[in-house]
Amino acid sequence: MATVLRTVLAQLNMRVGDINGNVERILDASVEAAHEHEADLIVFPELSLCGYNAQDLLLRDSMQLRIENALDRLCTALPHKLHVLVGYPWTDNDHRYNCCAHFHQGKIQGVYKKQFFPTDPTSFAQRYFTPGTEPLCIEINNIKIAVGIGKDVWQTAFIEQASTADAKMIVSLNASTFHRNKQAEREQMLSENARLAKIPILYTSQVGAQDDLIFDGGSCAMDAQGNLRQRAPAFAEQLCPLELQFTRSDCYIERSIITPLLSDEARIYQALMMSLKNYTEHNGFKGVLLGLSGGIDSALVLAIAADALGPDKVQAVMMPYHYTAQISKDDAAEQARTMGVDYKTIDIAPMVEAFVHSLNPLFANMPVSSHDTTEQNLQARCRGNILMALSNKNGYLVLPTSNKSETAVGYSTLYGDMAGGFAPLKDVSKSMVYRLARYRNTLGRVIPERVISRPPSAELAPDQKDEDSLPPYDILDELLRLYVEEDLSAQAIIQRGFDQETVMRVLRLVDVNEYKRRQAALGPRISKRSFGNDRRYPITNLWTLGQ
Repeated sequence: MATVLRTVLAQLNMRVGDINGNVERILDASVEAAHEHEADLIVFPELSLCGYNAQDLLLRDSMQLRIENALDRLCTALPHKLHVLVGYPWTDNDHRYNCCAHFHQGKIQGVYKKQFFPTDPTSFAQRYFTPGTEPLCIEINNIKIAVGIGKDVWQTAFIEQASTADAKMIVSLNASTFHRNKQAEREQMLSENARLAKIPILYTSQVGAQDDLIFDGGSCAMDAQGNLRQRAPAFAEQLCPLELQFTRSDCYIERSIITPLLSDEARIYQALMMSLKNYTEHNGFKGVLLGLSGGIDSALVLAIAADALGPDKVQAVMMPYHYTAQISKDDAAEQARTMGVDYKTIDIAPMVEAFVHSLNPLFANMPVSSHDTTEQNLQARCRGNILMALSNKNGYLVLPTSNKSETAVGYSTLYGDMAGGFAPLKDVSKSMVYRLARYRNTLGRVIPERVISRPPSAELAPDQKDEDSLPPYDILDELLRLYVEEDLSAQAIIQRGFDQETVMRVLRLVDVNEYKRRQAALGPRISKRSFGNDRRYPITNLWTLGQ
């Protein structure tokens, strides 16, 4: 006769530093799991109590006291018959551990300390945590279950521990960060390790966004043969119930739902929406504000913002100058009307000309043309000042609209179009910007077709086009992917068939513009290597590309 184990994977948005709030989320979900789903076990994400990634908040003296109080409250308030797995940080003898507590019958029945840590630069785990050394198996309905956290379940050594302990199932608490192909990578790993261990693996993951990190959820279950038996919806909080029936020789997973994977464009678009929504709301901004130029980047940012927050919390400002084409003005106004956002027009010509008039005596004897990049940057900086002034008045968050391609090569102006607090396209290449714009229009046409089809231009000089100073974006983006995300050398890229002069010029632009990127706004990470914590190079150095 089969032994039944009813389990709930709690895919929730746990807030960093909100320990009391996270306790409430855990209690509410546990009550629902126990009463509505008649669950035996509920599994919460990694570091549920303090939120992920708490960074140096973990070093605060009061963190331990707050965690102790939270654990005491959970012991008292959790449904006593329910088995509950909760992640939290714990300090013992000057060592800090990434832990999981097993709650049952009003007590902590066991504690597991994470053994294996990621080495990617988004976690800094080894800065904060000491690895544990002992496995933990819990027993529910006479079923022995191995407990793991995060990277543990990726490791063969952990899988062997579970097998040696004669565990009949593995459960894993996670706060797995998003990048474009992450769900496929997770499921492949889980499938391989379930087949290796010959037992099911249940994988609970956090959903939500924290600063530049995105947690897409993707909670799932693999059976002992490595077959996917459950996948939760991405980018949504959900309690995911499933029923496991254990026989003497096998385990069957029932009451499960496999949510289809989203397309690449849909996945990225939802990730950007969730990241912007969480950042704006969690930091107390009333809404968002951006310069709407009539170009593709600002058009996409407007669409993301209106979809994420609602049009009533979005303000778009057109700031034309002498070089702004009439079609740019028309297209910006059309999109603003279509999306129902607050739309303003402010002519920057008087401001720019006032700057130029004041500076002309200082520039008089300098050997430069009357309209070089200095005058172009004055236009961008006037726009940046306007947006920041509006932000100061209305409490809205300014959204820079530069994409990853522009940020990489410095095709942006410090204190101008780089001004703002959160850059939704910071890790989105120009090629992907076009793909996302076309995708958004399949849901309902909001971006004028002319914005997508016309050649991109900063419109800071007469008849200016991006490709006057940059390679075509399909070439540029592939060079940047190889150099920034794959970390290939100049020679390795040239050997792939790219023009040597183009490669050297683009890579030099990337290197010399590190100082700009250090001053750029935060933005959501969607690739394996974004600008920020993922990629850190010295600004001042004598490295040459030929080495």
